[in-house]
Amino acid sequence: MKIEKIQVLRGPNIWSIRRKKLIQMRLNLEELEHMPTNKIAGFRERLEQLIPSLITHRCSEGVEGGFFQRVEMGTWMGHVIEHIALEIQTLAGMDTGFGRTRETKTSGIYNVVFSYLEENSGIYAAEQSVEIANCLIEAREYDIDGCIQQLKVIRERERLGPSTGSIVEEAVARNIPWIRLGRNSLVQLGYGVNQQRFQATITGKTSSIAVDIACNKELTKKMLDEAAIPVPSGDLVSEPEELEKVITKIGYPIVLKPLDGNHGKGSSINVNDLEAAITGLKHAQNYSNRVIVEKYITGYDFRVLVINHKMVAAARRVPAHIVGDGEMNIQQLIEKENLDPRRGYGHENVLTEILVDKDTNELLEKLNYTLETVPQKGEIVYLKSTANLSTGGTSIDVTDMVHPENITMCERISKIIGLDVCGVDIMAENLTQPLKESGGAILEVNAAPGFRMHLAPSEGLPRNVAAPVVDMLYPQGKAFRIPIIAVTGTNGKTTTTRLIAHIVKNNGYRVGFTTSDGIYIQNTMLTKGDTTGPISAEFILKDPTVEFAVLETARGGILRSGLGFTHCDIGVLTNIKEDHLGLSDIHNLKDLTKVKRVVLDSVKKGGWSVLNADDDYSVRLMSDLDSKVALFSMDENNPHIVKFAKEGKITCVYEEGFITIKKGDWKIRIVKAHNVPITMEGKAKFMIANVLAASLAAYLYGFEIEDIANSLRTFIPSPALMPGRLNVFKFKKFKVLIDFAHNPAGYEAIEDYLKNIDSPKKIGIISGVGDRRDEDIRECGKIAGRMFDHIIIRNEKHLRGRTEEEINGLVISGIQSSGRDLSYEIIPKEIDALKHAMSLAEENTFITALSDVISNAIDLVQEYQHKEILDDGKNV
Repeated sequence: MKIEKIQVLRGPNIWSIRRKKLIQMRLNLEELEHMPTNKIAGFRERLEQLIPSLITHRCSEGVEGGFFQRVEMGTWMGHVIEHIALEIQTLAGMDTGFGRTRETKTSGIYNVVFSYLEENSGIYAAEQSVEIANCLIEAREYDIDGCIQQLKVIRERERLGPSTGSIVEEAVARNIPWIRLGRNSLVQLGYGVNQQRFQATITGKTSSIAVDIACNKELTKKMLDEAAIPVPSGDLVSEPEELEKVITKIGYPIVLKPLDGNHGKGSSINVNDLEAAITGLKHAQNYSNRVIVEKYITGYDFRVLVINHKMVAAARRVPAHIVGDGEMNIQQLIEKENLDPRRGYGHENVLTEILVDKDTNELLEKLNYTLETVPQKGEIVYLKSTANLSTGGTSIDVTDMVHPENITMCERISKIIGLDVCGVDIMAENLTQPLKESGGAILEVNAAPGFRMHLAPSEGLPRNVAAPVVDMLYPQGKAFRIPIIAVTGTNGKTTTTRLIAHIVKNNGYRVGFTTSDGIYIQNTMLTKGDTTGPISAEFILKDPTVEFAVLETARGGILRSGLGFTHCDIGVLTNIKEDHLGLSDIHNLKDLTKVKRVVLDSVKKGGWSVLNADDDYSVRLMSDLDSKVALFSMDENNPHIVKFAKEGKITCVYEEGFITIKKGDWKIRIVKAHNVPITMEGKAKFMIANVLAASLAAYLYGFEIEDIANSLRTFIPSPALMPGRLNVFKFKKFKVLIDFAHNPAGYEAIEDYLKNIDSPKKIGIISGVGDRRDEDIRECGKIAGRMFDHIIIRNEKHLRGRTEEEINGLVISGIQSSGRDLSYEIIPKEIDALKHAMSLAEENTFITALSDVISNAIDLVQEYQHKEILDDGKNV
């Protein structure tokens, strides 16, 4: 048994639209294909002993223990591995719960699919689930505890922090899309121009000046003091002599903390003698040369959270501690406290495990204690100098107990410092009295305050403090998405995408679009190459200047990683034809339809799916989609169009030479096809079909008929606007057509166009594509044999697992099956083939170069055109 491939799906995919985060593992069972679990002696018993919690997996039996029943009856190892992968994630604090295992068309090879929360944890779970299964089969030992701990380590390394995560969860609950920018806590909410960014609890609205002020404790204290807000007396020191002067002025006890410190690092509290003060000074100077010395205020440690200048929560913080029982020592009491089910590793639970560190030992040393000391019964021993939850501290919610004067004071503080998200640290006996009465003081004002103590206090009510952050970033009525039109299909995707983008741009939007030749914003190419996958879509959606996205979405990206967006407004399916079959477990048009429909299933509620009524596999989806459906057709008498008309639905048809919108029996003629340049005066029928799809999508979005018509008339089929899409170059004696056609349907479209071309000699330059089926390569050769008088066979740069001789043999076999007696020759290099074709050109010869890599061909032909122009100039 071996893993052939592990894929990480991050968006809507063929397995699930709703569950975007899936691991897809291609697993070869090898000899285990013939050994279900009931034929492996002792397998079920060893599995149950190693992971007894699998008893909760109901499986298809629908009852507790159902999975073990399946194992007892006999099931295949891929199914077992799916359940193991899910359960070890659950045991590591990542309960996900979705899984599927399906055999491929290749016997013994399965796709094992399961959900994950953290990507690298999912990959690790996939690898270890196979190792666990192998150990169980071979009756070998496996360290399941070590596996679970490693999963926790990966989880903590990868996951968003609790504050960031809570804001993301709140955004998701409101259907706001999000993108993690890098591997840290920087997150983008929304798309394009409507995006907002935040990192931890610093938002894009947070003033950098305010952060600088909050980080400068001396300046913060000065500003608050001048605003009549109580702060501890003290000063800033760098030398022991300065320290002594301040102590003489303010008296003991004191607190020392580094000027530029955070999270309590380098702080010493409740210092009562000069020796301890000098030690504290040195400790603080490990973090900052300048150290704040101030009067130690007795009382409890409170944190008040203010968001958008409104108090939203308050908590009392208690440092990690143990309570003596007169019997156990401190180490034993820590271990007992860590058994509390509320405590866990990192941020997995409400509380964090207490770890012994330098801070712990220093505090114990001050008490003349060690870890072996047995505290008296009821004695509280503090183990940390700060009350951070991440070091084992606890929090008690006191939001409803804060006195109105204290609320007003904290809201004032947020405005004085200028922070939109602000944590105010207060030392006081309570918050039920105004600070001026209780003798309390403001210790610090924090930028990027943690939310965990409010989200999940150890006592009291949890507060959804993420909600006011999202309210601030997206007030009611503010958009968070941008319009998205996604285009998929076999042929015509790029042209349809570019045409829709042209219409959108002409309507005043700044449009970003992805195609098989590059990523564009407006008409500027930003990245060259096949950019039809999720990374390219995300590129557009992350750009803060983009107002409208048009995304070509190919099968490869969907299969590889899923979609790069959560929902689109309109999904366009141009057609479903034979192409790339036999790859990635896509063997027939039914399989391909399942991939393409992912785009249509992602259409938002109330959005539109645009389908080709002339395409059999496309129309099969009509009744099975949640979105509204509109059809386009080259024939207004198409039965599906007729049916839609009777039902009063919207269609777009080619009738009497016009591109026409139909609403029931009403017709709205947009433009005559002859006047749309990319249709080549109406001769290129496949281009008319692309115009229909684009026009219908634009109309459904809400663009005016006249605006659509103007855009169609100004979209020129040039290499600049449409590289490799019916590009015709005129020379004095001949013409050259370059097109991206590379599958039978594409070849047939070119054949139909060439029937309208009057030429005594039609030369074709073609090639076979190595990763296509034999029958598809032959069929392309056969179509080429029908439409050309002479054929030049060239070789693709990437043979994709075949030899040149094998591919050329299939092409020649197809040519010979065309039933025509025509000549052909083999010229391996594309450039040489083009040069040779042009050397053969006679008066009115029409040369057609069909290629899936068109940039080199265009460059060469344009170079020849330029040379011909220069030569004509010399002869004048």
